[in-house]
Amino acid sequence: MIRRVTSRQKNSLVRRERDQGLIRKLAALLICGLVLSSGFVYAAREHFAALQLGYQSENLRRERQQLLEDQRRLFLEREEVASPVKLERAARRLGMQAVQPAQIGPAREQETSPKKNSPTRPTTDSSAPTTNSTGLD
Repeated sequence: MIRRVTSRQKNSLVRRERDQGLIRKLAALLICGLVLSSGFVYAAREHFAALQLGYQSENLRRERQQLLEDQRRLFLEREEVASPVKLERAARRLGMQAVQPAQIGPAREQETSPKKNSPTRPTTDSSAPTTNSTGLD
């Protein structure tokens, strides 16, 4: 083993100079570290925002698909309810009857006969609502 000899010099009175270059290097290192870490934080935030938008768009796609299925189902229901067979059954339940051929007169005779008989009579208003003899409007 090596024996150490105690130093006879008093180094406690010696003061070192501060290295100004080292302080600049540490400040530059700190700034670079802050820029780099803020870049990582920004990238992470953008990544999570993209994920959230992806989830929202997927939910909207599912909702759109569900609405399209509902639209198809409702369209089929409407077509089924508006079928002539179902309309006829509903009319019979309400007490309506089918139109008989005797109930329908020729359209030309009805229009021309009042005009020929009395020219001074006022003509009927063509915009007046007409009634359907079947009751199915």
